[in-house]
Amino acid sequence: MIRKIAIVSIVAVGLASCADGGTGPKQTGGAILGGLGGAVAGAQFGQGKGQLAAVVAGTLLGALIGSEVGRSLDKADKLAMARTTQNTLEAQPIGTTSTWVNPDSGNRGTVTPTSTYQAPDGRYCREFTQTVTIGGNTEDAYGKACRQPDGSWEIVN
Repeated sequence: MIRKIAIVSIVAVGLASCADGGTGPKQTGGAILGGLGGAVAGAQFGQGKGQLAAVVAGTLLGALIGSEVGRSLDKADKLAMARTTQNTLEAQPIGTTSTWVNPDSGNRGTVTPTSTYQAPDGRYCREFTQTVTIGGNTEDAYGKACRQPDGSWEIVN
């Protein structure tokens, strides 16, 4: 689950166009977002001090995994993933899978909308599943995104 949150976090970095071509910033960004996702996931377990320990462990594990995924995806991968995700969330019906591939790195992935709904704040949102294949290893992830006033989609989990 932590790894899945880290992958969705990497999409958020791509959608926000925060990644740069250097190894340092994208690895750091992945670690930060992975750590945040790990903290959220860890908070779901235990109570009291046990919950705090789960948050700490989730944060550390998420940071490590997010760092590795961030290091593995280059700028072209993130751009292809972000474009495909935006286009899929905007135009594809539920259950329709869109794919992206970077022929230079061999990395690839898919995005599939799974539901559409209106959030309590009035924004339209979509849930989606996603795969990312790096070096022959495929990871699955789940995400939620909501439409922003400018028409773009923002990852909200």
